Amino acid sequence: MSWRYTLPSRLEPSSSDQTTGRQLQRVLHYSIAPYRSLPGLRGTECAVYDVDCDEVYPGIYIGDVAAAKNKSFLRMMGITHVLNAAEGCRYGQVDTGHSYYRDMPSIRYMGFPLVDAPTTDISRYFYVAAKFIDSAISSGGKILVHCMVGMSRSATCVLAYLMICRKMSASDAIRKVRMKREIRPNEGFLQQLADLDMELKRKNLYPY
Repeated sequence: MSWRYTLPSRLEPSSSDQTTGRQLQRVLHYSIAPYRSLPGLRGTECAVYDVDCDEVYPGIYIGDVAAAKNKSFLRMMGITHVLNAAEGCRYGQVDTGHSYYRDMPSIRYMGFPLVDAPTTDISRYFYVAAKFIDSAISSGGKILVHCMVGMSRSATCVLAYLMICRKMSASDAIRKVRMKREIRPNEGFLQQLADLDMELKRKNLYPY
């Protein structure tokens, strides 16, 4: 006789625990908008260097292509890691790479060849991105995570990091980042974050 263990139904996520992309879209829409009047990066260094960049979590900056390509800005900010979530030469991508930062040996670089489209599978990079971001923070460094405008691809990678490594729910991660920066992951990315949210909830329920 064969036996199969069935997980108790009481441990299975209830329908009220289900996370959907539409749900995260509402969280994004109704969460607190960044307060730009506060003195800080956006009004000082960013203005001087003409870049769009915000520290959304201690040591983690989300920025645009101008921030990624301005080496003087990166040096001044003490950036030690750069994650390009839009690597490539196509429209909407950023054509940097390891060679671009060869004259900055203190910078570690990683790039993902992603386009900002709902059909793009960004989830395949969630754990790789989280590990890279975590290595920057745990070593006392600072990381710039960027794409073209710093709102969709880069923001999605940072949200995944907060969920995987900082144990935040997708909703809490969105609210956390939105306090510091305007972000707009596309609907496909939001659904993939919702799927990650459910995956992490199941792992917490069933640690074995």
